[in-house]
Amino acid sequence: MTPATPAPSAQDASTLPLPLVRRGKVRDVYELPPTPANPEGRLLLVASDRISAFDVVMPTPITGKGRVLTEMAAFWFGFIKQRKICETHYLSGSTGDLPPDLGLEPFKPWLEGRITIGRRCSVVPIECVVRGYLEGSGWKEYQQSGEVCGVKLPKGLRQCDKLPEPIFTPATKEASGHDQNVSFERACDIAGLETMGVLRDLSLRIYNEAAAHALARGIIIADTKFEFGLRAGSRERVGRVWEPPILIDEALTPDSSRFWPVDGYAPGAAQKSFDKQFLREYLEGLASSGAWNKEAPGPVLPQAIADGTLAKYREALTRLCS
Repeated sequence: MTPATPAPSAQDASTLPLPLVRRGKVRDVYELPPTPANPEGRLLLVASDRISAFDVVMPTPITGKGRVLTEMAAFWFGFIKQRKICETHYLSGSTGDLPPDLGLEPFKPWLEGRITIGRRCSVVPIECVVRGYLEGSGWKEYQQSGEVCGVKLPKGLRQCDKLPEPIFTPATKEASGHDQNVSFERACDIAGLETMGVLRDLSLRIYNEAAAHALARGIIIADTKFEFGLRAGSRERVGRVWEPPILIDEALTPDSSRFWPVDGYAPGAAQKSFDKQFLREYLEGLASSGAWNKEAPGPVLPQAIADGTLAKYREALTRLCS
């Protein structure tokens, strides 16, 4: 009797018997065969329990985090579709929709709740960041120049202040290291004026509708980032009519957003959060004491930090998606 293939560890999904497209900090992306409905091909995104901070993947998994991210992203994809804001890459999150002849049966118990089957497309090489509040790299840039990505802001704003209106602040997608904030004009040079105009409008609309939903549930979405793609062969399918970008990867999770509780919000300092800030603060303490230099390899996380981080993610899921 042939022993069952072991499921991937919480840290690594690289043993799946599929062509690996890329391995991100959290998600591993595999190629699935095309179908008549999706002749351009499909991708399988698997959310591991890895967590990164300061662009370094920690050696300690946050057990269960991948399932939380997958469930939350699926909720937001449905939210966006229901409101007819834009198309998304999301096709299914069920292991039952995986082709039966790919040798994935031994992995399904681990994969359940972690997968997104998505349309294949070419990725627009710009991170679409929307900021409703002033924090992070935006706060640092504002202190130096009074601007964020070329957007002039009022004088005298404090850390975590709400902005007069949400702003679109694109960034480059770097293969390694930090993404770089750029002006809208520079983003247009990279991705095209027509494309970036559409992405700016879509990003702001998604953010505004999601932020209103979250606020009614006691959470401030301070900022977030989106990724978009162009469906392969879209121009050929629809002739000369341009087909707009679709939302891909994930959306509005604690990995890609800052979530703050409404209760206790007080601008002028860092806020309590339901995202990676809990982990970042621990790591900042290590860096301040000289115990870590913010470079790989990351430090092993105490169990209390791992458990506390997961609790923050689960709280966000419960509030936003129930």
